[in-house]
Amino acid sequence: MSKKITIGLISGGTSGEHEVSLISAYNIQAALDREKYDVLLIGIDKNGAWFLGSTPEFLENVEDVHQVKFNTEKLALLPQKNLARNEPSGSELAKVDVYFPITHGKLGEDGALQGLLELLGKPYVGADVYGSAICMDKDVTKRLLMERGIPVARYMLLRNQEELPFTDAVLELGETLFVKPCREGSSLGVSKVRTVEEYLTALQEAFAVDSKVLVEESISGREIECSVLGNDKPEAAPILGEIVPLREFYSYEAKYVDEDGAELVIPAEIDSEVSMQIRKTAVEAFQLTECRSMARVDFFLRADNSFILNEINTLPGFTNISMYPKLWEASGLSYSELLDRLIELALEYRK
Repeated sequence: MSKKITIGLISGGTSGEHEVSLISAYNIQAALDREKYDVLLIGIDKNGAWFLGSTPEFLENVEDVHQVKFNTEKLALLPQKNLARNEPSGSELAKVDVYFPITHGKLGEDGALQGLLELLGKPYVGADVYGSAICMDKDVTKRLLMERGIPVARYMLLRNQEELPFTDAVLELGETLFVKPCREGSSLGVSKVRTVEEYLTALQEAFAVDSKVLVEESISGREIECSVLGNDKPEAAPILGEIVPLREFYSYEAKYVDEDGAELVIPAEIDSEVSMQIRKTAVEAFQLTECRSMARVDFFLRADNSFILNEINTLPGFTNISMYPKLWEASGLSYSELLDRLIELALEYRK
């Protein structure tokens, strides 16, 4: 029997997506084949401290995204690169063969944590520093996509709240607008606005979490999602999914908290030629933005079958209502097999 691979499953973090990350981690650890893997659970609390655990009980209250937390007082000390295994400081982390960060949001999927893992010299699942940083910044992502001719929503970038009056924004982008922090994930801080009062409030909320803010046109269309997997030769899942929001828009609550906040339609009912074009564009965008391992690529599909690319998410959710693993499962790759493949891709990238 070959030696088991030790997986360092990192969850939590200091972002507003802390709790969702823990639920993703719980699902992942439950699906990892213990015949193949030893699993070390690593939790980062909201203050940035690192903790260790080795059993599912490390995570508790996973049925409630508002209450989920990790239950331990065992601090983790970060190891030095090539630390001898008998060293007391960081010795448990030194045994990790592959890190699996499932840390959504700032300092988790923006390249910061990935840079630390690079310094440790260990392979890890997900995009590297470059791809993570690029895709976390909606402005940078859009500029790269536009240069290649990939359609995106029209937008204006703001660096202060007084830079763009509401009347000018409406004149340029339309009567309904979206205001978004530039470097935040999962619709956190995103507002749909139609009045000057809503606009001013939305700017205040967005600038509270980021110094760059996007004001974007509202797109009328179906919300289509595509799962991409691979390194140098990425592939898009053959089956696409559709999000049908049952609220004003596909908010953070609808994505992760409220199971009645949106309907997930798998497979999405799309013309086969359009589906192929969306999948091809998703792979092109994946490569253009220096992604590797995995990404969920989101689109808006208009009534005339034209589409725009909305977002690239390099660490998609792995909760029980997350689209990324569901699309691969519908395409014939089970949740556990998907995890195996992601770990293989991490090891392959390091060779």
